[in-house]
Amino acid sequence: MNNVAKQYKNSDHLNTRISIHDKYSTNKQPFGDWIVSHYEIAPGDHILELGCGTGSMWKNNLHLLSCGARLTLTDFSEGMLEAARTTLAGAESITFRQADIQAIPFPDASFDVVIANMMLYHVPNLHKGLAEVRRVLKPGGKFYCATYGIHGIMEYITDLLRDMNVRGSIGTSFTLQNGGDSLGKQFEKVRRLDREDGLAITDIGDFADYIYSLSGLTNMENVPRQVLLAALESRVENGILYVPKEYGMFICQ
Repeated sequence: MNNVAKQYKNSDHLNTRISIHDKYSTNKQPFGDWIVSHYEIAPGDHILELGCGTGSMWKNNLHLLSCGARLTLTDFSEGMLEAARTTLAGAESITFRQADIQAIPFPDASFDVVIANMMLYHVPNLHKGLAEVRRVLKPGGKFYCATYGIHGIMEYITDLLRDMNVRGSIGTSFTLQNGGDSLGKQFEKVRRLDREDGLAITDIGDFADYIYSLSGLTNMENVPRQVLLAALESRVENGILYVPKEYGMFICQ
């Protein structure tokens, strides 16, 4: 959790990682918009998002709240909450609160919809966190959670850096491959949706910035930038560095 707290103390590293997807994803529908397109929000619904980050996924989707729905955004990091407040300044029907998914500070059956995107693999006690989600979710409510698969960007990066004495530690407690099993212990209905995508990178310097922003790479600080750039350049074909992505989401009820 110390690594997580350090990585998400503010939005700088997260913004670096988001930007690589915005610039180079082969699927031109933004990942956040793809996730949000699957949300079912009814008039008057109370929505809880855990690990909201910068809140950027809501910036272009505030119309979902126009039916009288209310949104509570929470994050483990106060720095992230500050970024979210700035991103969504002036937006109505949104409240902000610092919270840990392992001890959600709300009563039982408080929310019609709960969201936890790209964060469950950080939770030390996943079973406790998911039990908390079920506790605050109303009967018949829905839980949406996006995550990655094990055969995506991190697998590519650790293979790239293997000969540089760099090891990657990808969170594998909640992936597309095993997340359904964990969710099935708390929810009767669990559906998995996969997204087709990849990165077609034309400026390898941007991907180098992405790699240096990752906290789960040991000894990365000892790799000179020029060495990393040379390794990336060796994989460029016809001016493009292609990096596979494996992302998707679960919808639970």
